[in-house]
Amino acid sequence: MGSRKLLAFDIDGTMLDSNKRPLESTVEALKALREAGHFVTIATGRSRYLAETVIRELDFENYILCNGAAAFLNHQQVFKQTLATDGLQQLIEACHGLQIDTSLIHLDSSKRLTSFDMGKMEEAMTSFGSQASELGELGSEEDVYQALAYFDSSFDHLFEGKYPDFNFVRWHEKCVDVVPTSGSKARTILNLADRLSIPREDIIGFGDGLNDREMLREAGIGVAMGNALDIVKQEADIVTKDNNSDGIWHALQELKLI
Repeated sequence: MGSRKLLAFDIDGTMLDSNKRPLESTVEALKALREAGHFVTIATGRSRYLAETVIRELDFENYILCNGAAAFLNHQQVFKQTLATDGLQQLIEACHGLQIDTSLIHLDSSKRLTSFDMGKMEEAMTSFGSQASELGELGSEEDVYQALAYFDSSFDHLFEGKYPDFNFVRWHEKCVDVVPTSGSKARTILNLADRLSIPREDIIGFGDGLNDREMLREAGIGVAMGNALDIVKQEADIVTKDNNSDGIWHALQELKLI
């Protein structure tokens, strides 16, 4: 089979079709990759409680969550990078002053801090089958792996470059992920590959969204789904069919891995 590969798959728009279900060809492909001895992992912006159905249904033992802020090998957490508390407080106060809603993402729960525009929050969260979280408040009892700020691109200039601790990664026209500046799916994948002694050229990343761009660029082979934005496809080595048309299966056949 050649060298052992590390294959990292985004969930939404990649492993799931437009009905939020995995295609049968994807299920078969994952099974074949595992049987061939390759290392297979999820790499998603979702937290664990939002990814658990996919983890369970598709038999994943390895998963990278919260855009790289947490990683699990054989269901054991091996990597963790949380948001800086002081910077987070400052950011949230600025958002609230602008009447921008925010949510905090923990590993197994989330909470929104405001209710300025419930419609905007619901629109963003239902786009991947979730819903706006319950109202809570900023406390120090739980690690914050990621935050959400619900603003459109007309507000981007108020945030980019103003908060050195954070990157703002847009995943919906009305919402961005707030992640540590030094964190990403790509960096955590490289961290896992190093642990597993898998060289970068044997990393294959599959994705479709803006938060997948670095992963596709840094992997030995980046595979963009046919439904990806053009700006994402530009980072890829291969553009496959879309997430409703057996895109993962076709790419793996092209790569002679199945």
